[in-house]
Amino acid sequence: MASEEELFASVDALLEEEPQLPPPAERARLREAAGITQARLAVALKTSTQTVKNYENGRSEPKSPRLEAYQRLLKGWAAKYPAHTSSDAPAPVLAPQQEVPGTFTGSAAPEQAEVAAPVQAPAALAAPERPARSATSRRPAAKKAAAPAVDPRFPHGPLAVLDGDGSAYGAGGIVLNCPATTIPELVEWTLRESGLGAAKLNRYGKDSDPLIVLTAAAAVKLGLPERLEGHEQRRSLRLPEDHPVVKQVTKAKWQLTQRGFGPWARIYRKAQGRDRQCVQLAVLSWDALDERSWPGVSEMEPADIARVLGVYAMRVITPRGSTAVSGLELMTALRPPTKAVRDEETGNWVSGYNAGSLGVEPMHPAPPEATPEHPVVVNSGWKGGFLNEEAYQWVRSVDTLSDEECTLPFAVGLDLNTAFLAAAARLAVGLSAPDHFHTPKFNPKIPGSWLADLSHIELDPRLPSPFTPDGTRPTGPAWYQTHTLAYAQELGHDVHPIEAYLRRETGAYLDPWHDRLKTAYVDTLADLGVTKDLDDRAFLAAMEQHKQNDPALAAVLAAIKATVKGGVGKLRERPQGKHYKEGETWPALSRPTWRPDIRAAVISKARVNMHRKLNNMAKMTGLFPLAVLSDCVVYPSPGRSPLDFLPYAASGKPQPGGFRLGPTPGLAKLEGVQSMLWAVDLMEKGLNPARHIKGGDAVLDEGE
Repeated sequence: MASEEELFASVDALLEEEPQLPPPAERARLREAAGITQARLAVALKTSTQTVKNYENGRSEPKSPRLEAYQRLLKGWAAKYPAHTSSDAPAPVLAPQQEVPGTFTGSAAPEQAEVAAPVQAPAALAAPERPARSATSRRPAAKKAAAPAVDPRFPHGPLAVLDGDGSAYGAGGIVLNCPATTIPELVEWTLRESGLGAAKLNRYGKDSDPLIVLTAAAAVKLGLPERLEGHEQRRSLRLPEDHPVVKQVTKAKWQLTQRGFGPWARIYRKAQGRDRQCVQLAVLSWDALDERSWPGVSEMEPADIARVLGVYAMRVITPRGSTAVSGLELMTALRPPTKAVRDEETGNWVSGYNAGSLGVEPMHPAPPEATPEHPVVVNSGWKGGFLNEEAYQWVRSVDTLSDEECTLPFAVGLDLNTAFLAAAARLAVGLSAPDHFHTPKFNPKIPGSWLADLSHIELDPRLPSPFTPDGTRPTGPAWYQTHTLAYAQELGHDVHPIEAYLRRETGAYLDPWHDRLKTAYVDTLADLGVTKDLDDRAFLAAMEQHKQNDPALAAVLAAIKATVKGGVGKLRERPQGKHYKEGETWPALSRPTWRPDIRAAVISKARVNMHRKLNNMAKMTGLFPLAVLSDCVVYPSPGRSPLDFLPYAASGKPQPGGFRLGPTPGLAKLEGVQSMLWAVDLMEKGLNPARHIKGGDAVLDEGE
């Protein structure tokens, strides 16, 4: 228990960190509310118009004495024009041993109104029957929850599943009649008559394009092959350019994206004004819905597929491809790179940077953050090593097992719910390009990559090292993400970085992404009968049968989890295809969301979170794990249940700091139970019991 002095010191530290100025977006709002132009404000502050623009888009901060003058002005305006806005935590200022030019500034958190709240899918719990086809008919489904307000532009929901008889099954039991017999006709019908689509998730974003999912029968009816065969990697399969359907699309003045006509095809024309003309297609028989992310969905009836995808679309995002692609698209949808800003010189509205986003231009990583084949590495001849922030794959040495542990009858696996998602909460990441520093003083509040030697730190061999993915002790200097070094400091060790690549502008870029996916995960589990109000015993019982309660919603839950891991993995997507050569660019590098440093930050924090719990468990219970695989840990246990070894207070409440059972991200659930003899046998063979504790071969999805 922390002392009163420690608590007051922590609170005082928070008070000292209060921002001196409101967030950049609020500065602009206050100025506009007062009817003052940026040019006029610049004259008052005796600076340039561009500098004022930088203050209002988070690119720079004023220095004294202009800071105090600006602060006084904003406080006066705030008193006159109050508004409910979310304050932004200030970014820390680097305190290196060398002189560092400029300051580190945090970008504004978006106003709460910018991000739409997650929407409950209409009739999310009502599994619709397969109705008879009717002309543009809508069959109301039984509802267990009130339907949300329907956007009048998209009365029939975000998507439809088209069958061979022309029936288009939408979310909430809607059935439409689609008369199209060709792909161009289908696109026209979707845009002109279907009433499909979804509203944007952020006021600066774009509406989601309608999705049409084709069954095998519908694909054949529209002139597509039932299967898409080839010898290349499955993800690169597409129709040849001389295929009749591709020619039809081109002849009708529609375009395909560079990915061509594959399992996920986008057909579009250039937007006219504010109206987009784009339709997303997914072909079920071409494996558009991967079985690992969407278990059992491809084999469902069209109405059930529409229900699964409809709930996912309304709680997460309308699918744009794999769950990994959708996870990345969700980041951009919630943090659009640009917004409309008025050019003070011309008076025209132009596209400007949206504070807190990753912008529109891709950013080169620091050499240690890149992959060995990246042009930054190959062209510079970098030999200085790389970040190795990956999920745990650790097995304890059998030599460290005690007699008492070996006599325990069971090995019980605990799995942390969406550990990467929990790590993304309130995670400060870099929003600007990396700058290089030599012998900087370590600051745990600045995101970046640090070269440091942690090999002198000796920890209990019955626990994995928190500094390496395989749990072994470091052997010399290595690159670490900020959270890893901060944890070394938390454990009481001095940290003296040799060099670092750090970012001046920072922000909690993933916060809206985390919030939406957390709500989707918790709500879907609740629909399956696993609610927050259950005690631990009832929670374990509910988790045993939740998938059987509703296989369709269980598939939604699996897709949400895959969206988290896949989205994080896409931040460092590697080159695909056997013809790639080191040093060449690859398509993913053209995205602003190709950010291996952000991926490293999420995984580093997740691994540190895991080790902190392992360490606390050892202190509270004397128990040590047998193995860890990503977010799964195996403990020896006197019984078959986690209740037999997890720490509880005399009141019956779980002890804070260790593993706790529950349905929210970061809490644990039972992964599986095997005998202790089984676990030791695997350990002696060098195999990981956490991979097999469920009774099958668990797949470690690091999201690549």
